[in-house]
Amino acid sequence: MNTQQLPDKLALWIREKVSAAGLKGVVFGVSGGLDSSVVAALCSRAFDKNILGLIMPCHSCKQDEQHALAVAGKFSIPTKTIILDDVCDTLLERLSFDENQVISQAVKGNLKARLRMLTLYFYANQLQYLVVGSGNRSELAVGYFTKHGDGGVDILPLGNLVKRQVKELAEFLKIPQEIIDKPPSAGLWAGQTDEDELGFSYDELDDYLTGGKASQENRLKIGIMITGSGHKQNPPPVPDFQ
Repeated sequence: MNTQQLPDKLALWIREKVSAAGLKGVVFGVSGGLDSSVVAALCSRAFDKNILGLIMPCHSCKQDEQHALAVAGKFSIPTKTIILDDVCDTLLERLSFDENQVISQAVKGNLKARLRMLTLYFYANQLQYLVVGSGNRSELAVGYFTKHGDGGVDILPLGNLVKRQVKELAEFLKIPQEIIDKPPSAGLWAGQTDEDELGFSYDELDDYLTGGKASQENRLKIGIMITGSGHKQNPPPVPDFQ
């Protein structure tokens, strides 16, 4: 399907999923990143009302919040900002074994993602909305998401699109260019970028997923990530005996 037809098809798909669930609308995170901005634009096409974007900074870059507000303004999306800094700090303090314990950036980042998931579902339950996630095919394929965090959603309208296609869709939807151009990041800590964590570029990953093209090194890395993230992709296993 070409990029011009895709937004309306995806907006219709979102409406159908909400209707099938017997719910009223959609709630989603607006992070100021590419994927969440595209999801926000699609949801604004799907619903004139019964739509809510949540901005959930957690020791986040101020520019990300500015970008999130710019997207919300451009597409006339009502938003609510919930600052999670203190919640995260308190929980980390309570969870720590002792005051000398060093908590890794990854562990902190996963906690932030899960706090955002809790926040989204609070509003979804209260408003009778579906939670719309922003994961794309590239991230889903290698398990590049937090289990029960940004992976904890009801629907994933970008789930069949590799990152390159999401970028093309963003350009068609006229997402602000500075958002399209900035390095992809979950904004979980200062200087964090997706591609640094992955160990390869999205272009390289997309080439592999769409055409099987990859260097031997990247082929190995991608294979390890796919295998290692199997527990994220499926419901929890149960014994096949009793």
